[in-house]
Amino acid sequence: MVKILVTDGMDKKAIQTLKNMGYEVVEQFFEPEELKEQVKNFNVMVVRSATKVRKEIIDSAVETGNLKLIIRGGVGLDNIDVSYAESKGIKVRNTPKASSLAVAELALGHMFSLARFIGLSNVTMREGKWNKKKYEGIELYGKTLGIVGFGRIGQELAKKAYVLGMRILYNDVLGPNREFPEYIFVPFDELLAKSDFISLHVPGHKEQSPLIGRTEFSKMKEGAYLINCARGSVLDEKALLEALNSGKLAGAGLDVFIEEPTSNFDLIKHERVSVTPHLGASTKEAQKRIGTEIVSIIKENI
Repeated sequence: MVKILVTDGMDKKAIQTLKNMGYEVVEQFFEPEELKEQVKNFNVMVVRSATKVRKEIIDSAVETGNLKLIIRGGVGLDNIDVSYAESKGIKVRNTPKASSLAVAELALGHMFSLARFIGLSNVTMREGKWNKKKYEGIELYGKTLGIVGFGRIGQELAKKAYVLGMRILYNDVLGPNREFPEYIFVPFDELLAKSDFISLHVPGHKEQSPLIGRTEFSKMKEGAYLINCARGSVLDEKALLEALNSGKLAGAGLDVFIEEPTSNFDLIKHERVSVTPHLGASTKEAQKRIGTEIVSIIKENI
């Protein structure tokens, strides 16, 4: 019988579907040392962002040769040593389509929260403060949104923001996308200079320098807003805090952090920062889609 380890949770209906197909499914999170031993017993491992599948985990799995497939329920694969796993004959897959809508909506939610002080006023009103005059916001209509990384999530965000009357600039390593003539492809530096809001939707690579650091902040508009619902490693948190404190940035919306859970309290308690604890794909609808896609991947590969 094929044994499947689900370490970070999965849609219950999808799990029942796998069981009905005759698979044994174990839902259990393991700390790294215990995971090294447990992984030897499974043919498939399904993870989200909490479980890190590094070389030592993969080496341990190779000892028995049971593990054939690792699935990341989500978009990014930065918590898995993909090349190393595949060099050992273990397939690695993810679910890039399933969470695009959810992440795009969260990015837009952070934009609204910052523009109209929704998060901050929610806190201060609970403290008995009526800061009506203090919280004069801005409208998204007529503003320029710069999207860095124009894959599925970036495209979904562009569609939603365009309907709101925003002008859309984008930059992507693949160049202009001919399917979307209503949006404007520009060089990265031009996007930084012309955007009122900048939203990041690129892969994270901890071994590389952050995409956005002091140099990039210096090129942005005075009073711009930055949204990061991608990966914490693409953004220099120290440089971000400096940009917020200097007034260079009017605000930042953050769903991801260099370390998770984050201990950067100077950043997450900043009054001009809107924060969520890596909730990008955390909607009921997205989790159902992810579960369905995981089931399909297992059927195709096992």
